[in-house]
Amino acid sequence: MCGIVGVIGDDFKVSDVVNALKKLEYRGYDSAGIAYVENGKLFVFKSVGRISELERALNGRLSDGIQVGIAHTRWATHGEPSDTNAHPHTDCSGKIAVVHNGIIENFRELRAHLEGLGHTFKSDTDTEVIAHLIEEEYEGDLLRAVMRAVERLDGAYAIGVVHSDHPDIIVAARKGSPLVIGIGNGLTILASDVTPIVRYTKNVVFLEDGDVALIERGKVEVFSAGKKVERKIHEVEWDEAAAEKGGYKHFMIKEIMEEPQVLVSAMAGRVRGGEVNLPELEEIDLSKVRRINVVACGTSYHAALFFKYFVEQHTDVDVSVEVASEFRYRKPHVDSQTLTIAISQSGETADTLESVRLAKRLGSRIVAITNVVGSTITRESDVSIMMNSGPEIGVAATKTYVAQLTILALLGLKIVRDRGFWSGRHKRILDTLLRMPELFENVIGLNDKLRDLAQSYKDYSHFMYIGRGYGFITALEGALKLKEISYIHAEAYPAGELKHGPIALLDPEFPVFAIVPSDSLYLKMKSNIMECKSRNAKVIALGTRENGELFEIADEVIDVPRVVDDLYPLVMAPVIQLFAYHVSDLKGLDPDKPRNLAKSVTVE
Repeated sequence: MCGIVGVIGDDFKVSDVVNALKKLEYRGYDSAGIAYVENGKLFVFKSVGRISELERALNGRLSDGIQVGIAHTRWATHGEPSDTNAHPHTDCSGKIAVVHNGIIENFRELRAHLEGLGHTFKSDTDTEVIAHLIEEEYEGDLLRAVMRAVERLDGAYAIGVVHSDHPDIIVAARKGSPLVIGIGNGLTILASDVTPIVRYTKNVVFLEDGDVALIERGKVEVFSAGKKVERKIHEVEWDEAAAEKGGYKHFMIKEIMEEPQVLVSAMAGRVRGGEVNLPELEEIDLSKVRRINVVACGTSYHAALFFKYFVEQHTDVDVSVEVASEFRYRKPHVDSQTLTIAISQSGETADTLESVRLAKRLGSRIVAITNVVGSTITRESDVSIMMNSGPEIGVAATKTYVAQLTILALLGLKIVRDRGFWSGRHKRILDTLLRMPELFENVIGLNDKLRDLAQSYKDYSHFMYIGRGYGFITALEGALKLKEISYIHAEAYPAGELKHGPIALLDPEFPVFAIVPSDSLYLKMKSNIMECKSRNAKVIALGTRENGELFEIADEVIDVPRVVDDLYPLVMAPVIQLFAYHVSDLKGLDPDKPRNLAKSVTVE
């Protein structure tokens, strides 16, 4: 959510900063801006809309050389999207510029205080108070001024600050919102994540909550509570090419097509000799775990439901799945006897992080499942299991959902083994999981058929997804994908709930997407499809090849290979993703950048 870039080094141009900012477009934004120092003067350009509008506003300055620069993509929280409310924001002197991610909760009080001191505000944002606070504290030392200013801020922030009198430094600070610093030869780059950095260097430092950093050419000093501290340098394992489209029209379709390899990467080194091997969990005795609490948001929440169904189906362990934004404000029954699993693609999801902190205070051990090495959740959890998916640029989670399901299936099987429930059935599940990359190639081969299907259904305004058991998980994720990238109103219900209210919605203009695998609930789902057809609703059935009778009762049928019941959410994932993708694309929308959404939700 929002994006920050800052550069300092030899031979940087305005265009380099703008191009780095483009690497963060996937995070979601409604305006963009840049501030840079050239020949001792601060220049600021801002524009509502896409970065292309900012480029037009720069009007020939893209080739200008700069000493230091910061840039930002804004997702509006305080003040409507406008040129004035776009970042960077400046102080009264016009020498200080600030970019900011997060929300300053006490900005009204600070603004009133600063206005009383004579400061003049230009925007409606909470961010502008930071620039004026720094101005108020500035006595020639920018680092000290920022340190003193952030002490007065309540809320979440990641900030980058430049001053025209100090063209050789950037000062950065974070609390609750991510910042990473790349260190190269004679250059240093500040960003919200590593995506803009890997073009220049793979050596990065992740700032921690409360850190303030002094960034100079080729080096960084980090301070916490006013004292200098050392932060580990991490090496990024992927390169810039991994974050490019590679000839695909959108990142989303590219990332769906990468899913067979994602499965391989998620399982690499984690299955040996026919057994699950998760060395990350060596210090946690799963044989003694009787209760597990999982916290997650959005797509990660749906993956967590899969884990609940799986573990409770195959062991005596109770699993509670919580929406993180609700869990953090409750008084949950979590203690030292509870294992907490936190799932976050970015490792920076604000609600999930706060849930982790609450669970830790209550004595729980924490296992994180994430895709970002060095992210906050990896540092605050006891152990971390990495998805190994490579960068996911599309806002709607696709390949990371597949990685989450795979890792959670492996974790579930390990709990089955460690608690003494292993049987031939579990060996079949593991064997099928190992075959899944091959099966995915088969399923992705349905791409053309799904595009044709999307063409027939793209103009409907409503959709209902239904399923039972594991099928309900696929229904939930299918509805979420469709609504978030095509803006079609889509609901998901357990099929048995139709008669308790939702069936009243059905008519010829309200199609149903039914999840109907060849599992133990197949006959029940058949009855539910007939209920829908009796209300004249069109039905798309996502089933398996053995179920030829679906062609007799549904309007459209998509079939996937038959697998063990527990793994249908995995093998069906590309289908619901591709259908949603093609609906969005055929409607002329951008599935990579859905409106009002951000890739990494770092505020409440």
